[in-house]
Amino acid sequence: MRIGLSGGGASVTRIIEQAKEAERDGFASLWYPSAMGGDPLVAMALAGRETTAIELGTAVLQTYPCHPLLMANRAAATAFAMGRPGFTLGIGPSHVPVIEGMYGLASDRPGQHTEEYTTILVTALRDGQVDFAGELLSARGRRAVALDAPVPVLLGALAPRMLRVAGAVADGTVTWMANARAVGDHIVPKLRAAASGREPRVVVGLPVVVHDDVAEARAEAAAQFAMYGGLPNYRRVLDIGGAAGPADAVIVGDEESVTRQVRALFDAGATDFWAAPFPVGDRSASRARTRALLASLAAT
Repeated sequence: MRIGLSGGGASVTRIIEQAKEAERDGFASLWYPSAMGGDPLVAMALAGRETTAIELGTAVLQTYPCHPLLMANRAAATAFAMGRPGFTLGIGPSHVPVIEGMYGLASDRPGQHTEEYTTILVTALRDGQVDFAGELLSARGRRAVALDAPVPVLLGALAPRMLRVAGAVADGTVTWMANARAVGDHIVPKLRAAASGREPRVVVGLPVVVHDDVAEARAEAAAQFAMYGGLPNYRRVLDIGGAAGPADAVIVGDEESVTRQVRALFDAGATDFWAAPFPVGDRSASRARTRALLASLAAT
């Protein structure tokens, strides 16, 4: 199974060490949030130079603050600096509290914005140049850096229009808070319908912990991930999955139960599982037990 982990660390040295450890332990990928280190791309490029095969992806970089042609050049520069294939660009429009509340930018018409943005970005990365005039965005220019290998683009997509764009324009989706039911009933069918015979990637991100006391684990998850239950996009996909809140979507239980839940994601159509371990009780022991099971599953 293709299993990845959340990427990040308190220093560039730790981020590089983490990537080397994850590659050594057989994990397929690491997924870095947009806020990691202020901007994850420099640290990812350095980690990529110190590893040989592990995929390093963003999950996700926000679209509104960065023009898509500039985003293409940032991605190409990161891939160039890595010096090897394995960089994947995950993007998404983020949320109103971030884009409008934090950055002071307008974020109306997110569906149209994302479709035009992704079209410009994918064209620039694939063809090296773009000439596009849309309703909201336009771009005319060339990519500044040559690419020796493609840079796949994944869209943080949960709503129907976003899934159509992820399947028709991008290379697939990277999700968060979508459980096996939401993946199988909603995400995969819409993504594949838009992909016109291509096989889009479905990177499913969920918090996970191996812990015998399920009630305690879900209570901890409810505290740690409460904010996602209040954001409309995540609330919608939680409802589709029949989850009352984030605590019902996370993967928790003993080794046998977690294995069964992870396999259910792949049975539902996931191509990758992005595991985001969270601690319960003894933090060190919890992390070690969870990582050991995930590493064993990654080897299958």
